[in-house]
Amino acid sequence: MHAIGHFINGQHVPGKSGRTADVFNPATGEVQAQVALASADELQAAVDAAAKAQPAWAATNPQRRARVFMRYVELLNRHMDELAEMLSREHGKTVEDSKGDILRGLEVAEFAIGIPHLQKGEFTEGAGPGIDMHSIRQPVGIGAGITPFNFPAMIPMWMFAPAIACGNAFILKPSERDPSVPIRLAELMIEAGLPAGILNVVNGDKETVDRILAHPAIGGISFVGSTPIAAYVYATAAAHGKRVHAFGGAKNHAIIMPDADMEKAADALIGAGYGSAGERCMAISVAVPVGAETADRLVEALVPRVERLRVGPYTDENADYGPVVTRAAQEKILSLVDRGVQEGAKLVVDGRGFTLQGYEEGFYVGPCLFDHVGADMDIYRTEIFGPVLSVVRSDSYEQALKLANDHEYGNGVAIFTQDGDAARDFASRVQVGMIGINVPIPTPLAYHSFGGWKRSVFGDLNHHGPDSVKFWTRTKTITSRWPSGIKDGAEFSMPVMR
Repeated sequence: MHAIGHFINGQHVPGKSGRTADVFNPATGEVQAQVALASADELQAAVDAAAKAQPAWAATNPQRRARVFMRYVELLNRHMDELAEMLSREHGKTVEDSKGDILRGLEVAEFAIGIPHLQKGEFTEGAGPGIDMHSIRQPVGIGAGITPFNFPAMIPMWMFAPAIACGNAFILKPSERDPSVPIRLAELMIEAGLPAGILNVVNGDKETVDRILAHPAIGGISFVGSTPIAAYVYATAAAHGKRVHAFGGAKNHAIIMPDADMEKAADALIGAGYGSAGERCMAISVAVPVGAETADRLVEALVPRVERLRVGPYTDENADYGPVVTRAAQEKILSLVDRGVQEGAKLVVDGRGFTLQGYEEGFYVGPCLFDHVGADMDIYRTEIFGPVLSVVRSDSYEQALKLANDHEYGNGVAIFTQDGDAARDFASRVQVGMIGINVPIPTPLAYHSFGGWKRSVFGDLNHHGPDSVKFWTRTKTITSRWPSGIKDGAEFSMPVMR
């Protein structure tokens, strides 16, 4: 067992608070490390380092900032295997899935290379008599990111890459469940040429989060987690005068139209519903077939696929998915499956009794498939965050659309159809932020913005893409007029540009 501390001002710093949390290997159930939980003094040390380093970094021209990310992308590719193994060991997901986690973060680092263009302002010559007007985008100052366990590489990079590229310093508070990869990412940023103090990693729990939310020197906060905590983070940070976007839970639907290619739709649902043991905010957890015949065909196609899923440790190259992150997560998922049975849903494939020889203490959940799930059931309303797919039968397209629109979450949704008119109508009318048409996990690429609607997000701007540059900068608009254009005498009326 080893100790995991913090990364402050370009150096590893051992924890001094005396408080720690266990870091498990989900495959075996064993405690493999203890991570330090920061004190107020340790957070303050990170803030002090950020405040000292940020002005010079903001004054660094954007092309030189971009070159740091050029080198960073190269280092991420070079260390891909090392990072993936480290991630899988603490999270539990397969190594290939971990590489996908890293790559989707790497893509945002690639996007950050374009900061010389992305951070440009605007200029208007002759906005009025002898008057020019221009706007510039300047960094917020110090930003902070509070990230979840399920993507310990991707989501930190979604936050710190655009923030740092824009000239901010950044304090990352990763999940205490899998903290090693975020620290390694910070080390590689230093190796890429980032000045010490610009990216700091402070491990902690709710105490640390509350101190970040209230700290007067932190100007912007990005959060990803559950909806109740996202609402709390948004309200608390906003009350302290910070800009904040907080991303919460999801219950993503896939509408299966009668004309859909059923084999392809079933394959898509298996990957989107059970990949990473369902621990994805973009996982498809609800399939909505339209019509009884469509539903029967879908379930018939799904059952053998679910039954063939291979569950194993991350070291098993043939595993489709691994364990969930903790014993508590495993118990919550199984209790929700029990609840679904009690509510009258038909458990077509029951993964509750799954065990793996040699890994009996691991946090595994076998794949579960429900049919005849009702919209009033807990398993439909709740984000299960596990390898559980629910089939909610719909009599019509309008009823299926209403299901997605009426749910409190609005993160992602998909439709499977060969009808372009139906797909176009669906994309226009569905009240969800990210939409897939014959695409099971509609996660936008780095140069578009990621974000849901309704109680899946709190705040006006999204992750990566153009929104990230807007979030991590403030606009300053300058109106200028030089002596040749200034009239003699005072002007008392409201100035207008005529």
